[in-house]
Amino acid sequence: MPTISMFYGIIVRMYCSPNEHNPPHIHVYYQEHSSTISIPDGELLSGEIPVKKLRLVQAWIELHSDELIANWKLVTNGELPFKIEPLR
Repeated sequence: MPTISMFYGIIVRMYCSPNEHNPPHIHVYYQEHSSTISIPDGELLSGEIPVKKLRLVQAWIELHSDELIANWKLVTNGELPFKIEPLR
C-alpha cells in the first residue's frame, strides 16, 4: 500500500487494487492508531485516531480533494497513486 503523504506524524496511504471498495477513502496511521477516512467528506469510516489528528487529516483532504479523487481513479485501475503535498 503506497504512502501518498506524511505530516505531523500522520501517514496517509491508499491501496492499489482494482477491487478496492467504495466510497473513495484513504488509510491513515498515527502511532498505534489506524483508521479509514472517506475522501469526499472526511468522515471516519472505521478505526480510531485522536480527534486533533483527525481534524488535521480532514483539513488536508479539503485542500487536496481533487488530487485524492484522481489518485482514487488510478488505484482502482491498479495503478500507483502519486504523492500529495503534506499539510504545513
